[in-house]
Amino acid sequence: MDKRKVIMAYRRGFITIQECAQILGIDSTQVMGMVNDLKADPSRIYPQPVNG
Repeated sequence: MDKRKVIMAYRRGFITIQECAQILGIDSTQVMGMVNDLKADPSRIYPQPVNG
């Protein structure tokens, strides 16, 4: 499953942090780090489209 969709589901409240971590196959503390990183730099998970 796409990481972006899983994280967005967590951020929208559809799944818990534990469910998010389980789907991604990582620890819940790592998920929190990813979420915090994305707040600082959203392009890390939402890459800019390439024109061409």
